Amino acid sequence: MPLSLKGIMQAPVTPFKDDFSFDVPTFEKMVDFHVRHGAPAMTWPYHKSESLDLTIPERKLGAEIMVRVVAKRVPVLIFVAALSEQDTIDLARHAESIGADAIVVISPYCRRPSQQEIYDSVMRIGTSTALPVVTYNSPWRNGEGVEFTGPLVRRLIETLPNYVGMKEAGFHSEKFLQISRVALGMKRDFAVIIGVEHLLPAFPLGACGSSSLSGAIAPRFCNAFYAALAAHDWEKARECQYKVSRLWWLFKDQYPSSLKGAMTLMGRPVGPTRLPLPTASQERIEFLRRELEALDILNSEPHGW
Repeated sequence: MPLSLKGIMQAPVTPFKDDFSFDVPTFEKMVDFHVRHGAPAMTWPYHKSESLDLTIPERKLGAEIMVRVVAKRVPVLIFVAALSEQDTIDLARHAESIGADAIVVISPYCRRPSQQEIYDSVMRIGTSTALPVVTYNSPWRNGEGVEFTGPLVRRLIETLPNYVGMKEAGFHSEKFLQISRVALGMKRDFAVIIGVEHLLPAFPLGACGSSSLSGAIAPRFCNAFYAALAAHDWEKARECQYKVSRLWWLFKDQYPSSLKGAMTLMGRPVGPTRLPLPTASQERIEFLRRELEALDILNSEPHGW
């Protein structure tokens, strides 16, 4: 069955116990919570899931839990990027073996690869598995100039048959337009997923959806935002975009501990943030409470699992 990606997709955080060990029961509840509240697709473990602070066995365990709990209700994408390309390929093959629906691949970490090096890396990873491949463009995280460009996307579509989409988190409208024009011109069903929350300006230019922080706090709001876009209700969509942008800036500060702190306020505690990242202080949580009340989210969204 072809992979269909659209809407405001969710990427759960990683819950930890007080001793920083992986909290499996809470992760199971969280995954099910997202699906029950309308997530059209699930991806784990992105950077907000503290992927770089997880061991390879933990990442495999979490992927297995997600595939099992989702149980084919929506597509499951596994983010396989690791510091070692060997580990990345191992995670990609593991994702295929457990029944995931796709993998997500970023450019190599901790260096400044050329366009040719990014292409070669994606090709090695993408040909190691039969799963659909989604690339992740994040120049703000991997360094200025480390990015997927229109010409690079063209090469990958031409040579990698299982290349089906991109999470585009460059937040640069001209470059986004170039990627969208090239990709959709070559492959009409190519999934252009806008990174984080800037969906309204990207939607008319071909974005099929977004990868959201806010769904961990406000799934009803996320569903209403996408419904407004799908209905071309631009006035409502603008209202939602302004609100979701405020949420993005709120959670971007002290990321991802602010998000975990806000989840506590919603009756969905997920434990500390694994070191070396800080855990949200009580002062920070109280600040988040005031902000969520002002945004009319604290009392309008589901509490508990």
